[in-house]
Amino acid sequence: MNFFTELKRRNVIRVAGLYLVGAWLLIQVASTMLPAFDGPAWALRGLIIFLALGFIPALIFSWIFELTPQGLKRDEEVPPNESIAPQTGRRIDRLIIVVLVLALGYFAVDKFVLTPRREAGMVRASSASPNEHKEAVPEKSIAVLPFENLSDDKSNAYFAEGIQDEILTRLAKVADLKVISRTSTQHFKSSPENLPEIAQQLGVANILEGSVQRSNDQVRVNVQLIKAASDAHLWADIYDRKMTDLFTVESDIAKTIADTLQAKLTGSEKKLMAKAPTANKEAYELYLKGRFFWNKRTASDLGKAAEYFKEAIAQDPNYALAYAALAQTWMLFPAYNGGAPNDYFPQAEAAAKKALALDETCTEAHVALASLKSVYDFKDVAAIPEYERALQLDPNDATAHHWLANDALANLGLSARELAEMKRALDLSPLSLIINANVGVAYLHNGQLEQAIAQLRKTVELDGAFYYGRWNLGVALEVKGDMAGAMAQFQKAVAVTDDPSPLGFLGHLYGVIGRKAEAREILKQLQDRRAKGYINAYPLAIVYLGLGDKDQALHWLEQGYHDRDGFDIGPIRIDPILDALHGDPRFEALAEEIMPTREFAKTPPISK
Repeated sequence: MNFFTELKRRNVIRVAGLYLVGAWLLIQVASTMLPAFDGPAWALRGLIIFLALGFIPALIFSWIFELTPQGLKRDEEVPPNESIAPQTGRRIDRLIIVVLVLALGYFAVDKFVLTPRREAGMVRASSASPNEHKEAVPEKSIAVLPFENLSDDKSNAYFAEGIQDEILTRLAKVADLKVISRTSTQHFKSSPENLPEIAQQLGVANILEGSVQRSNDQVRVNVQLIKAASDAHLWADIYDRKMTDLFTVESDIAKTIADTLQAKLTGSEKKLMAKAPTANKEAYELYLKGRFFWNKRTASDLGKAAEYFKEAIAQDPNYALAYAALAQTWMLFPAYNGGAPNDYFPQAEAAAKKALALDETCTEAHVALASLKSVYDFKDVAAIPEYERALQLDPNDATAHHWLANDALANLGLSARELAEMKRALDLSPLSLIINANVGVAYLHNGQLEQAIAQLRKTVELDGAFYYGRWNLGVALEVKGDMAGAMAQFQKAVAVTDDPSPLGFLGHLYGVIGRKAEAREILKQLQDRRAKGYINAYPLAIVYLGLGDKDQALHWLEQGYHDRDGFDIGPIRIDPILDALHGDPRFEALAEEIMPTREFAKTPPISK
């Protein structure tokens, strides 16, 4: 009897086949199931090594032993007339067939169901905007979550919010730290249970939690610094102080956090962190109330904020931060449909200059003044040094990065740098709706149309009621030629706001696709509103443009320039809605007034 015949008699070949097919099936199933249950990477490697090492022992075992009715026996101990090796072989054959059927079934499911899904996921990942591909989280990064108000008087919520804001502001002065803006942290509650998940969303390694309890002139601030991934407490303390010592407490907390995270502090950063903006506790409290309403971002709340800031200034005429906050409030009124730029921008400019006269290191004043240079004075080149000075003082100021990109750099056609600054703003405030939307706009300015649409869809998914995101998604879809998709976004935006801008975009689209009667109806609505009080001129201009009336379109664009409405008219050279006017002498003359050719760097063409 030769060796091969003996291998067959002892079922060694069958066992080898069964082992290989079974091992392959087991590895394939494990490679699918382990990631689904977050299994460690070493588990699959260990299984493969185990099965590989087990192959030879399995063959040796089948050579040495034979299965009999009395159990396993050594092969040489089984007389030929008692051997059931042929029956065992047939059972192994049937088992091999069953395993092969399972393997073929798995192969079919993998090829025709799982693989297409994986490939679709890879396509989505490859087409996702860059901010979706998170870089490694820096160890020197922190988010300050909303502080819990433990005061008996629940109306003191503004006070707890103010303490959180002040600590965050002081930390943001440190260039060696990544500090997430309040715009993103405000989405979370105090002391949440899912810290690792929150830290991942915000892109930070550390979280500061806290609570504030106030009773008359006495304040207790309780803080704890936590390493999010391990839930390890790095530092905690309780401060019982009088109101007059509050700035010292905020400074001590910020300094201790910086030291704990081993952040390098320059001399100027230490001074900025320790600075007390006012010695007047009444002025400080009024300022905190103003900030509370300022953060709500509606025309009525901005009005309340302005009153509180003015009262703070009355208490302390040298309170630079209150002047800066008032400047930013006046600036935002036109953006939130609160009035004409000519009525508010001059007041904002005066307040910002007063703040800087009192304190040249006031970041908020530099940011306000820089933005005003763009949206009021149409001097985008001059705005850039103001922004850069603000970012020297506060490198973690997401608003400064955002406004620098969206106003000055965009208007100047410096689209690559615009996108870089917008991504930096998003890194510092990943949940900010307005920043998410304007990252999409920056992609559009860079000619990256698909990325723009993907980013703007993501913004809309974050909050379907955020009409600014919807109308910009509509613009991107219109540029692509998806008129039905654009119309749906404009209509949804109009349904959730009385802001005239999305109504103007809808009217423009109606005109472009030939629904002239509906475009004219929207035009009448806008004209009636303009007759009763100020609304921006831009929506009227683009509806006329959609109707093909370039003369009236240019008239209303010129009116926007006279209104000093830099929010709408500033991007005149890069606005895709205005492409039909390019080359018209009247349009070119207006564009030259707003953005001189000598200052403008041309953007790449939009690829459709």
